[in-house]
Amino acid sequence: MPPVSATIVQPAPRVRGQLHVPGDKSISHRYALIAAAAHGQSRLQGYAPGADCQSTLSCLSGLGVAIDRDGEGAVILMGRGCGAWRSHPEPLDAGNSGTTMRMLTGLVAAQPFVTKMIGDASLSRRPMRRVIEPLTLMGARIESTDGHAPLTIHGARLHAVAYATSVPSAQVKSAVLLAGLHAEGTTSVSEPARTRDHTERALEAFGFTLTTSGATVSVAGGQRGTGQRLAVPGDFSSAAFWMVAAAALPGSRIQIDDVGLNPTRTGLVDVLRRFGARVEIVDSSSTAGEPYGTIIVESNRSGTVEIAPEEVPGLIDELPAIAALAANGGEVSVRGAAELRVKESDRIAALVAGFRGLGIDADERPDGFVVHGKGTPPGGVADARGDHRMAMAFAIAALAGRAPSRIEGADAVAISYPGFFETLDRLVA
Repeated sequence: MPPVSATIVQPAPRVRGQLHVPGDKSISHRYALIAAAAHGQSRLQGYAPGADCQSTLSCLSGLGVAIDRDGEGAVILMGRGCGAWRSHPEPLDAGNSGTTMRMLTGLVAAQPFVTKMIGDASLSRRPMRRVIEPLTLMGARIESTDGHAPLTIHGARLHAVAYATSVPSAQVKSAVLLAGLHAEGTTSVSEPARTRDHTERALEAFGFTLTTSGATVSVAGGQRGTGQRLAVPGDFSSAAFWMVAAAALPGSRIQIDDVGLNPTRTGLVDVLRRFGARVEIVDSSSTAGEPYGTIIVESNRSGTVEIAPEEVPGLIDELPAIAALAANGGEVSVRGAAELRVKESDRIAALVAGFRGLGIDADERPDGFVVHGKGTPPGGVADARGDHRMAMAFAIAALAGRAPSRIEGADAVAISYPGFFETLDRLVA
């Protein structure tokens, strides 16, 4: 097995600077998948550079979708509708990307051929029954290993369902809606709590029609979308780490330009204000129904933040960053986040172990964690366990240390934010 890279993070009294973050990971996945299922050429500017979103492109290419890049680095996809996709003789490899596997399964479930999808060791531990169940109800046949990848999807002529998800999951909602585009009748998905609505906005951007009533989204089958020229705003979940660093370290000020401000994603803004930071949003605009703008965060004081269960669906990707708020003082408490245990790692166990390794007081809960900031931590060693968000959370927490810290598995940041550590070096200089 090749050695896993480690990075040394030096203590820093503050972070300051102006930056852009990579294109939004969630939006990039959706634009590529829907562009491939639409008709005509699409141009996606600012497509996310991380490995997860490249896995989506690779899988689509394996299904016969023509994909290229232009001189400005934009992704060009030639959509011919799902009916023109072809079976791939080898398994499609989703890598570490649960979004790729779950959402693409919704599209290939309607194809008249068999598709096998695989992933890395981490993805193969993540639950897939949550998409297998509704797609099976729609008429597909999906084989798995006890509800985990690899998946063998026997496509079929699908029929509409009215499906109620048991766990709030934008990926499950999206998989069912994408399958519903190619089902007979009108498919609806009802959620117990609101999740990010990038799929709904993206479908409308490509010319599909859907209806929303409360917590239920419906889409009629047989629709035809058209290719589009779209720009992907900056990734809010990537920006979250810089926002937290600015809020946690006295004397800090960070300005992040052209970052996505989808209201189903920006719960962190309220969390930082509750912690005591100054947060300003300016220059707001929108592209293809997705709002974006500039976020400015300045430290003010450290406080106590409690994340209640009803807040978790809107903060699920930002919770590792939020934990780092307490590294330099204050306290962060999270409940109702058991979903963290089935992400790229068991993020509750990994987070607590890593923070303790850095000398920060932290405790596990079955469905969350508590981080107690008690002054300047000594620094130490934290293992990211192959999880990109763990690596970034530990790096931000390590800035508060008295001595340098070592982040094991720091190369995992390439999954979503390949230039993370280079940007960190610039902001602390």
